[in-house]
Amino acid sequence: MARIIPQKDAPGTGIFRKRHGDFVVRSDLGCYLRTERLETGRCIEIRELHPSCRGGDHYLGSERDPDIYIIKGDSYRVVQDLNTDEGARVYELHPNCRGGDHYMKRADFFFILFFGQGVVRGVCDLSTDSRGEDIPLHPQCCLGLYYFGIGSYLALVTVDQRWGAQFHLYKSFINANLAAVYSIHPDLVSFLPGGLALTRGPSFSGWECIKTISNDSDTPITWTHVVARKVGFAKEKVASIGRNWNVGASASLGAGELTAAVVKAQFSLSAQYGGSSAKTEKEDWTEAREEEESFQATLEPKQSLYVWQYRLGLGQEPILFCRDIKFTKDPTPPATIPLPQF
Repeated sequence: MARIIPQKDAPGTGIFRKRHGDFVVRSDLGCYLRTERLETGRCIEIRELHPSCRGGDHYLGSERDPDIYIIKGDSYRVVQDLNTDEGARVYELHPNCRGGDHYMKRADFFFILFFGQGVVRGVCDLSTDSRGEDIPLHPQCCLGLYYFGIGSYLALVTVDQRWGAQFHLYKSFINANLAAVYSIHPDLVSFLPGGLALTRGPSFSGWECIKTISNDSDTPITWTHVVARKVGFAKEKVASIGRNWNVGASASLGAGELTAAVVKAQFSLSAQYGGSSAKTEKEDWTEAREEEESFQATLEPKQSLYVWQYRLGLGQEPILFCRDIKFTKDPTPPATIPLPQF
C-alpha cells in the first residue's frame, strides 16, 4: 500500500494548526499551504516561503501562540509570518531539547518525541528547557507520521489501508485514549510528500511501443519512416490535483508549475511511497505536444522493427512523455532506463 512519507524521511515538511487555519509546509517546494481545516479542505491558499524560512527540519505552531517555530539543527527561528519572515528571532536549542524525532506545540507547551528513549519531553521554552519533564510515551503514540497540537489534544497523522490519510486526537501521551479521528481532505493529501500515490495511484514508468514496422516480403527493404509521438508534460491529465489551490500572487510558481513540481517530487520517491526513484528535472516539463522524427531502417525479409518511448504516469494515466526513443528487433522492451535513478 502507498504511504505518505513520514516527517523523519521528509525534513522540511510540517503540519500545525494556528488560530486562523491549518498549515502544511513543503520546504522542498519552497511554499506552504494554509486551509481552514485539514478535514474540510476549504479556502486553500498557497504562499511562497521566505528564503530565511526555508530548509528547516521541523515546523511547528499552536492556536494560542502567534509565533511559528522553525527548528534547524541545534537552533530555531521564531517568526510571525512564513512568507515575510516578520518578527524573526533566532535562539539556540537547550541540550535537552535537541535531537528529537518529532517536535510539536500544544497550547503553551512544546513537546519533543524521543522514540529511542520511549519518552516525550514537555517544555515551556526550547532555549531554556523551562519546566522540562519527560513523560512516558505510549506505543500507540509512536505510530504517527506527523504530530501537531489541536487545543489540548495531541494530533498524529496516519495512513489506514481502509480509510486513507487521517489524523487521530489523543488527550494524553501516556494512555493514548482515542478522542476522535478525522479524514484529511484529498486536496491536502495530494500536497503532502507521497500523497499523490493515495489520491491518484502510485507512479509507474516504462517503455511503450509506439510503432511497429514489418517487412513481410522475401527481400530486404529500406524505408524512411516518420514517427509521431507526444513529448512533454500532459498537465491536463492532472489539472484536477490543484483545482482548489489558490496560489498567492507572490509565489514564484504558478498553479500549473506547482502541480508539475508536486508530480515531479512524486516520481522521485521510492516505490515504498508510490514513486519511481526517477530524476526527471532535465526532462521536458512544458505542455505536451506532438512531435515527428524521421528515420531510415533496412529490414531483412520477415523482420520487424519496434519503436519505443519512455513514459511516466500516475495510477493508469501516462503524464510525462520523454523525448528519447529506442529501436528493437523483437517485442521485448529495452532493458535500459533512460532517466537517472535515486
